[in-house]
Amino acid sequence: MPSPLLQFFTGRSRRAVETVIPQRSFADVILPPETRRTLHEALAQVRNHSLIFGRWGLGERHASGLGLAFNFAGPPGTGKTICAEAIARTLGMKLVIVDYAEVESMWMGETPKNIVGAFQAAADQNAVLFFDEADAIATRRSSGGTLPQEREGNLVVSVLLRELESFNGVVIFATNLAANFDPAFERRIRTHVRFEMPGVEEREQIWKVQIHPTKTPLADDVDFRALAERFPSSGGDIKNAVIKAAAAAATEEGADVGKRIHQRHFERAAQNVLDAKAVMQQSLFSSDRVTDDPIAQALQRVEANSRSATMTSLVMAGTALLTALAALAIVLMR
Repeated sequence: MPSPLLQFFTGRSRRAVETVIPQRSFADVILPPETRRTLHEALAQVRNHSLIFGRWGLGERHASGLGLAFNFAGPPGTGKTICAEAIARTLGMKLVIVDYAEVESMWMGETPKNIVGAFQAAADQNAVLFFDEADAIATRRSSGGTLPQEREGNLVVSVLLRELESFNGVVIFATNLAANFDPAFERRIRTHVRFEMPGVEEREQIWKVQIHPTKTPLADDVDFRALAERFPSSGGDIKNAVIKAAAAAATEEGADVGKRIHQRHFERAAQNVLDAKAVMQQSLFSSDRVTDDPIAQALQRVEANSRSATMTSLVMAGTALLTALAALAIVLMR
C-alpha cells in the first residue's frame, strides 16, 4: 500500500511531482555521438553499482554518497527529458518527475519538506528521480542570507545536498543553466552529460523520426535534408514545426483523403518556430528592432534620448573633472 506521503505527492500535487511509467526509449531521440557515448557510460555505472559497492566492498568503506547523480545540461529541446525517461525504461524502473517551479509556487515556505518527500517517493517506488529545471533548486547559495527568501533558498540547497548524500538511487538533474549550480554539487554529480544543438546529420534524422512511417501523408517534394541544412533547430523546435506543418496542411480546402504535407508547409512552420524564438529573445527597447507600433516607437525614442542625455552628462562631468585637475596642478606648481 502506498504511503500517505507518496499519495500526497502523486495525487494532490500531480503537476509538481509525478510518477510515470516510462514509454520512450533511446530509439526515440537522435543525439550527437559524444552525448550518446556519455549516456551509455552513465548507464554502465548504474548497472555496475551493486558490483562496486556490494561484492567489491566499497559500500562498507563509504557509508554515504552511494547514489548516482547525473547532470544533463544543454539548451531547451535537445532531448534531456526524453533521455531521463529512456534511462528509467532501460533500467526497468519508474520515473518520478519533479518540476521545481511548480513545487515552489504551490508550497511557498515548505519547499525543503517537499524536497525530502520527493526523495522518499522515489525510494518507496525504487524509481529514478528526475529534477527538471534543476538550476532553480540547486542554485548558488547566498553568502549573506539576511532576507527570508535567501535563507529559505540556502536551506533548500542544504537539504538537497543532505538528501543526495543519503539517497541510494539514481537522480538526474536537467538544466539549461548549469553555471547557476552551487559549487557543492560538483563532487556529488557522478557524470555530467552535455546536450548540444544537433548538427545537420542529426537534424535530418530528427525530422524523419517525427513522421509516422505509414500514416503521415507526405508529398513527393518533401526533402528533410534541405530542411536540416536550412533551419538550425533543436529537436523540440523540429517537433513543433512538424505539428504546425501538419495543422496547416489539414486546414487546406479539399477532401481529407487528398491532403498532403508539402515542403512549403514544413518550411513555413520551421521559420515560424524560429521567428517565435527570436521574438521571445528580443527586447522592446532594442535599437535594431523594427516596429510599426507607435507606442513602441515612442518608447524607443525615449530610451534613445535618455541614452544621449546620459552620455552628454558623462562627457561634461569628465571635462569638468579634467579642468579641476588642471587648475589644481597650476596652483601646486606655483
